[in-house]
Amino acid sequence: MSTTTVKTTAPADQPPKSPAAPRGVRRGENSRRTSVVSHGILIVASLIALFPVVWLVFLSLGPDKDDYLHPGGIWGKMSLDNYTFVLQQTKFFDWLTSTLIVTLGTTLIGVVIAATTGYAVSRMRFPGYKKFMWVLLVTQMFPVAVLMVPMYQILSKLQLVDSYLGLILVYCTTTVPYCAWLMKGYFDTIPFEIDEAGRVDGLSPFGTFARLILPLAKPGLAVAAFYSFLTAFGEVAFASTFMLSDTKYTFAVGLQTFVSEHDAQRNLMAATAVLIAIPVSAFFYFVQKNLVTGLTAGGTKG
Repeated sequence: MSTTTVKTTAPADQPPKSPAAPRGVRRGENSRRTSVVSHGILIVASLIALFPVVWLVFLSLGPDKDDYLHPGGIWGKMSLDNYTFVLQQTKFFDWLTSTLIVTLGTTLIGVVIAATTGYAVSRMRFPGYKKFMWVLLVTQMFPVAVLMVPMYQILSKLQLVDSYLGLILVYCTTTVPYCAWLMKGYFDTIPFEIDEAGRVDGLSPFGTFARLILPLAKPGLAVAAFYSFLTAFGEVAFASTFMLSDTKYTFAVGLQTFVSEHDAQRNLMAATAVLIAIPVSAFFYFVQKNLVTGLTAGGTKG
């Protein structure tokens, strides 16, 4: 009797099963957590930045000069009396007129000088052009106290003390060096081929600058204008020294009239400060579209 051996085929080789990986954080969950954290940080930073402004507005609604010592009592007696007093009983509108004349004059003259200077250094290779830009930086190293006396003597000889033009020229000495460096860096990012195309079309160097280059440099001009405006708007030392008539005070100097040797009307100062912020906010609104672009583009090329 014969026996039959049945051979069974071995199963095909199968790859060994890897141990199950621990469950990690999904990509969606990770991005969601990152978004929540970043938004939380931005909200906290925004609240920190807004708190001084909100606090100033809150104090301006307190009718008494000592309400800042007990801010909790303002809730029951809020009023607009401080704003009414500032607008009707002070020289607020004279300060507004002086401030607008000085700031807009500084912005216009300063930006024109800075733009032409930056373009000349960016495009023209005259002897000493590099040293010239460093000289502009050196002028920013001197403190205000050192410059006060010689500037006063110069303005006195030119009969520009207590005049808007004299204060505008003083502010230009501060804004032009920085803005010239800013505009030079921005003009460096504009290709030279545009200047060559202007010459081929028969434009003069000034025509090329005015008709071709300046339209492309609007972001840089916006930053220069914003810096010049803020510098002239908030400066105190030069304005309080060179402007002798109280009707020619700027806002920054006008605020000092609420502080005397033995008294300080902080409620009126708060209300005036809130009103002062309106022109700056309006100016920022007009230049904000080009502000970020101008701040970053000028640093892309040395």
